Amino acid sequence: MARDAGVTAHGRGVRDSGRGRGWQIFWGILLIVAGVLALLMPAVAALATTLFLGWLLVVSGALELIHAFQTRSASGFGWRLASAILTLLVGLAIVFLPVAGIASFALLIGGFLFLAGVVRLALAYLLRPLKGWGWVLFDGAVSILVAFLVVIGWPATSVALIGFLTGFSLILTGLWHLFVPR
Repeated sequence: MARDAGVTAHGRGVRDSGRGRGWQIFWGILLIVAGVLALLMPAVAALATTLFLGWLLVVSGALELIHAFQTRSASGFGWRLASAILTLLVGLAIVFLPVAGIASFALLIGGFLFLAGVVRLALAYLLRPLKGWGWVLFDGAVSILVAFLVVIGWPATSVALIGFLTGFSLILTGLWHLFVPR
């Protein structure tokens, strides 16, 4: 029995009908170009990424604030209000002090990599008798090493870190837009 080429291994239909494929390719190429530009100009990419995230927090905080007041008669109003104000203030701080925001994001990424590395080392220990456990151990060790490199170079390398991560993310997203059928 021949298998339908438009059905994946999970049984969900995925077809490339051609409609919209041109836009997907265009979007993929645009993302790759933006990623390359981000790698060539990491300071601009870091600033743009930080300001984008800062404005997202400002909008989110404002919406949370509106929601808190709309539901002020419900229990937990004080916590919703505090959360809204904190989100709004962090967003405003990032928007008005973007260099500090870049440095903060870099430090958060370093902390995330460290914690992820520790978790992966623990997972590798649990997987130890299984084939491939060494790759999990390697991933954990590299994550911890990169975390230490981030912290050692912080804050001087923050701009490059955020800029390069933005660039690589854009390039990888662009590539899968080119190669994954619609």
